[in-house]
Amino acid sequence: MASLLAHRSNTPLMARVGLPVVLAASGASLWVAGAARPAIAVLVGLALLLTQRAGQHASPLVASWIALRRGMLTGRTTGVLMVEIDNFGDGTAPQAVRPQVHLSVYRRLHAALLHDEHVFSLRPGCFAIVLSATRDLGLEQAIQLCGQLQHAAEAPVITMQGRSFPTISVGLCLSSRIAHPTGAKLLSGARAALDEARQRAPAAIRSYSDLMQGRIDARSRMTLQLSKAFDSNEIRPYFQPQICTQTGALTGFEALARWEHPQRGLIPPAEFMPALEGAGLLSRLGAHMVAQSLSALAHWDRRGIKIPRIGVNFSTEELRDPSLVEKVAFELDRHKLEGHRLAVEVLETVVADGTGNVICANLAGLAKLGCCIDLDDFGTGHASITNVRRFSIQRIKIDRSFVSGIDHNTEQQNMVSAILTMAERLGLETLAEGVETEAERHFLDALGCGHLQGFAIARPMSSEDCEEWLTQRAARMDSRVAELPRRAV
Repeated sequence: MASLLAHRSNTPLMARVGLPVVLAASGASLWVAGAARPAIAVLVGLALLLTQRAGQHASPLVASWIALRRGMLTGRTTGVLMVEIDNFGDGTAPQAVRPQVHLSVYRRLHAALLHDEHVFSLRPGCFAIVLSATRDLGLEQAIQLCGQLQHAAEAPVITMQGRSFPTISVGLCLSSRIAHPTGAKLLSGARAALDEARQRAPAAIRSYSDLMQGRIDARSRMTLQLSKAFDSNEIRPYFQPQICTQTGALTGFEALARWEHPQRGLIPPAEFMPALEGAGLLSRLGAHMVAQSLSALAHWDRRGIKIPRIGVNFSTEELRDPSLVEKVAFELDRHKLEGHRLAVEVLETVVADGTGNVICANLAGLAKLGCCIDLDDFGTGHASITNVRRFSIQRIKIDRSFVSGIDHNTEQQNMVSAILTMAERLGLETLAEGVETEAERHFLDALGCGHLQGFAIARPMSSEDCEEWLTQRAARMDSRVAELPRRAV
């Protein structure tokens, strides 16, 4: 066998032993030219030879193919892990130290594996691991291995800028859990499992299954429908009013994405946002929402309807776009609106991470345009006062989890009271989200919260319904004024 493998010839090695390179690279089922059994020895030798060099030269596809073949010969299970450093592009580490964090995690993963298992860098912060067929892997053992890798990766990385604390999420696919396994199927399954783990990050582990594939297929169909929905204007902003707590005056709207599906009716974002995120369409959604919201605001201006400003949520993906400020400035100019008419809503978790240079520059640029920067879901992301100042935050939106039941929950009362005191000392406006009852509304008024938003005021509405709501609300307020006792002359 050794002499056969070492035989010099102008014919490619795989062709000489009857193993088509194309089929090997594609992960297709192996076939051997001529009689299969006499060639098994050659196959084993070739697998050993390629496995020895896989860490340096082979792709994950070839390495997984080799591991599968060895597993078939030994009767053991193999698998592929897809590993991603959580929030790697969202500010887990500053831009300058990300290569060092990537390399440190790569080395730790490699050190925690068997000598014939290989780690492949796929892109910054993402790795593929091909497991050895020498392991006896069941699902429980595979999950334990993933936990060990997470533990190995999470030690602090010391850099010139300080310490970084990486965590990893893992998607795994075992050959025993898919029908007619191939290298390509193992990689695809592990990638799908990582997609699900990413939605539950940080430090999540998910294993591929047929049920998962069903969810993936459903998301794929929804993604295709969503692309068409943008073109047909089925994705629309619905506007939820925000009011001044003391006077009841309208202070703005928040634009919330809704899908007006021609067959299913109104679809809430919880059903379609994961598909948008998985397809990389969040930036398209953000641009669409800004354009549609500013168009509605300009329309109301022309009709003499006074709406102080509209808030639009900006995803981390959008905030990493170097051309974001130019795009927003263009939309404001196109609709002849000043910057203060747009509130940029940013999740507290983004600010708490410290973010990267691009996000910092974008928020500073948007503030320079005159846009109000709102810190959304405040209380959930541990943002420091330094970062609140650094990102030119003008208003904090207290998360609904602190608002619900505040009229009878002492702990929540103390928490919101502390937030309001801090905001007052920092000169920040405040808005409470998710106000659903009159009791909550009155208690927040007593605590001194500046603005309110929630079902107790109104549900999100289409732009057409907003006009009707505003008309009815104005009539109600006029009638209340008329009912006030007149002062004696």
